[in-house]
Amino acid sequence: MVQINMAAREITLKVVYYGPALSGKTTNLQQLHQLLDPASRGKMVTLDTTDDRTLYFDFLPIQFGAGKGVSVKLKLFTVPGQVMHKSTRKVVLAGADAVAFIADSQRASAGANAYSWRDMEANLRANNIDFEGMPKVVQFNKRDLPDVKPLNEIRASWGEIATFPAVAMKGEGVLETFRELLRKLYRHLDQKHQFATSFGVSEDDFLSGVFKHSGRMPESKAAAV
Repeated sequence: MVQINMAAREITLKVVYYGPALSGKTTNLQQLHQLLDPASRGKMVTLDTTDDRTLYFDFLPIQFGAGKGVSVKLKLFTVPGQVMHKSTRKVVLAGADAVAFIADSQRASAGANAYSWRDMEANLRANNIDFEGMPKVVQFNKRDLPDVKPLNEIRASWGEIATFPAVAMKGEGVLETFRELLRKLYRHLDQKHQFATSFGVSEDDFLSGVFKHSGRMPESKAAAV
């Protein structure tokens, strides 16, 4: 849940990367760690099992100035995708302000994607978080593998939800997914807490604070899927 310190002009936000096992959640955070300004992001912490799957969560802290003396702290988490860790996912999801759902593009993973999406919805509701109102995007990762779902099928299946193609291992689509999620998060904050009026920070200020040292300002091209 967003924490706003008006006296210190500081906002703390929690973003969770959700999805089935091995879909690329950890890879997304690893790529963000590489692509974002080293001065703005902290050390990435990962708890692994012996087979290199996330056991509990990954954590990546990011802090940046959004102009007008405002400091924004982002706490990025992943959840373990394995079915057995349902209770852990619920705990990690508690207090989330936005969610990036990382799906596997391969046709064989359609069932796992659907199960994980329903699981995410159930855990959000169990944490008293408004599922419909939650800022969220979907990334269809592993577009370089064989037998992936065509993009037009994905668009038809997911309707109005913002979806992005990606090859996270190569960094493709990672920043675009993250940018669109932050754009949705900013608009949600502005609607609920009058963010622009209270802090004098525009959407462009907010986004450029994150990406100004990443080498490029990614565009949100959800229509590409």
